[in-house]
Amino acid sequence: MDYETPQFFRVMQYAARADGDVVDMVSGNPDWEPPESLREGLRDYADGDVSEFQYPPSVGLTPLRDEIAERRGVDRSRVLVTNGAGEANHLATTSALDRGTGSEVIMTDPVYPYYAGRSNLLDAPATYVPVDETGQLDPADVRAAASDDTAAIVVNSPNNPTGAVYPPETVEELVTIAEAYDAVLVADEVYDHFDYTGTFESALAADSDHVVATNSFSKSLAITGFRVGYAVFPPEDGPLGELVERARTRHMLTNVTGSRPAQAAVLRALRDTPPEYYERNRQRLRERIDRFTDALDAAGAEYTTPGGSFYVMARFEGFPGTMENVERLIDEAGVAGMPGEAFGEARADWLRFALVTPRVDEAAERLADYLG
Repeated sequence: MDYETPQFFRVMQYAARADGDVVDMVSGNPDWEPPESLREGLRDYADGDVSEFQYPPSVGLTPLRDEIAERRGVDRSRVLVTNGAGEANHLATTSALDRGTGSEVIMTDPVYPYYAGRSNLLDAPATYVPVDETGQLDPADVRAAASDDTAAIVVNSPNNPTGAVYPPETVEELVTIAEAYDAVLVADEVYDHFDYTGTFESALAADSDHVVATNSFSKSLAITGFRVGYAVFPPEDGPLGELVERARTRHMLTNVTGSRPAQAAVLRALRDTPPEYYERNRQRLRERIDRFTDALDAAGAEYTTPGGSFYVMARFEGFPGTMENVERLIDEAGVAGMPGEAFGEARADWLRFALVTPRVDEAAERLADYLG
């Protein structure tokens, strides 16, 4: 599989050039409102003193790091605010490779393509471990793939693209494997607010020096353009304490720092947004998942029922998930999804649809008419 060129923007650009109306089910941009407290935070920031318009600390605003640390039950020194979860994942992976104890990265199949693309960019050999038909990862398969050359094990739960939520015992066993091979478990938890099973547990619960947990506020606060994420590294005084210092240095040399107004607005939202905001969005997505999968069922498709995140994968007989077929769907059905082959070999026959559009019902009807 070619992970050198990101396929998301290729599909989005093709859809933008289409002659007819197209329902976008490619990107993971939430279509609902951010919390009102976030807008209030931005307005207050804009009216603030000019001194607040200058560089924030490279590691992130101290009150924001305090807020994150309190929520994650860690010391503030372990928290690095990043430009989205993408940078957080990059820093975690490169820091793991920099240790020199291994050069290989283990990932799942299917895989979020940016993880695989990063491994290619860093010239790090990758091993892909297929998940089962429900999207669950068997730790025994990961253990079989691991070796003394393993530097990082990268996982994502709740998962994109499968929607699987790994149970606590799976995560605990993955941590044990990372410890056994002196590797780093990079746990991308960006969809933690979109768990419909009630079983999600952060990898930080394992209290291990071999875990880096990454996250962002792009999805949970509906602000993908703000680019505020973070990573929680092992303690500085522990056996892998060098990870956070390497990450801070690389972050500073690459970005200098992050956006101060974006961080200030996120801080206000974290402090003032009630739990009902997040539950409303989960309920919105539960209803969309039900309606969309009902339509797929009526069309005779095989599909996943996500336990988390907001993606559904579907397989239509005689219509594999190739880029060519994605372009056909755009041109002939007016629906844009992602080709399964973009996520690896295990789901190459499938298509992935993001349910972050109010036009879910319309998209499902178009798919049923075209492929049913």
